Amino acid sequence: MTVGHALDPSAERAQAPLRAATPTLPAARGPMSRAVVDALAAGSPPIPVPHSPFSDAMRAVPSADPYGEDLQIALHTCYELHYRGFAGVDPDWEWDTGLLRLRGEMESTFLDALRRDTAVHPTKADTDVDGTLEELLTEPVDGQSVTHHLRDEGTWWQLLEHAAHRSVYHLKEADPHAWVVPRLRGRAKTALVAVEHDEFGGGRPEMIHQGLYADLLDDLGLDSSYGAHVDAAPAVTLATVNMMSLFGLRRALRGALVGHFAAAEITTAPAARRMARALERLGGGPRARLFYTEHIEADAVHEQVLRHDVIGGLLADEPQLAPDVVLGIRATVLLEDRFGRHLLDCWQAGRSSLRHPLTASPADAAGTVGR
Repeated sequence: MTVGHALDPSAERAQAPLRAATPTLPAARGPMSRAVVDALAAGSPPIPVPHSPFSDAMRAVPSADPYGEDLQIALHTCYELHYRGFAGVDPDWEWDTGLLRLRGEMESTFLDALRRDTAVHPTKADTDVDGTLEELLTEPVDGQSVTHHLRDEGTWWQLLEHAAHRSVYHLKEADPHAWVVPRLRGRAKTALVAVEHDEFGGGRPEMIHQGLYADLLDDLGLDSSYGAHVDAAPAVTLATVNMMSLFGLRRALRGALVGHFAAAEITTAPAARRMARALERLGGGPRARLFYTEHIEADAVHEQVLRHDVIGGLLADEPQLAPDVVLGIRATVLLEDRFGRHLLDCWQAGRSSLRHPLTASPADAAGTVGR
């Protein structure tokens, strides 16, 4: 099976090599993230001692907001040790038992909240995968979402903020989903790897989606280095990406990761079409538009592959994972809805949706269209 994708054969550009710079540690936002950041910055993992450097952080977890700034940036920092790590941080921290224990407690708090807030019935597991997927095909009744807003009336500064938010994921696009590959078998594995092959450029390094997004950021005049906008990203943004790592790094949640991936691909093509229109209207360049036009056709194909071959193959082999597939779909919708409401509420109030505005204040740029 070959999964095609929409390439621009005339786009002979000298794409900068994928940004190799290792990100710096983010700033802490509370006691849990302070413990994590301070420990990673202090040196190599400590020899076990009676009093763990994470003791206070462990005590803070039970009362933490599962969607809050402190827990989400702490989780992000832990997860990044499994991706590119941080400048000056010993790679051995990736498997430090004390840090893994803290991460596990924070994950449980986050996962419990996702299960609670996506449950239709408090005691009965939902196994209706097809019905849950069909719900994704219905556009918002009022036609209002972040991408609708940017297409129809968004301003340049709002477009830049959206790009900065999404960079937290898109600069490592498809990496979280790769964790599930060894957890699948047969038809599901073959089909998911075919989709991932496209995400990683289909054999063309210049077309890897992570690199296309770096090009988009360059085109918009934003910092395109990996992790550049993490400190500015609020918890509502980090949660959408942490969910992927949570599902991907736990074999027990392989069904949830597959459900999430399907939900993301089903909703990407129409959103990408709106974003391409937004960039055209606001004056984005061809490198910025290519990221979204590449996704319009590709993800329409990916949707069918994920629904019929990945989910179909997984549930043929392991039908007991249906509730987890539903969880992955609904958790994606839940966190994306929270993300969208945050951006629209901030923009309608005339304020930045980021923790640190990118450049000029929104009020200064409110009427700006294009550059």
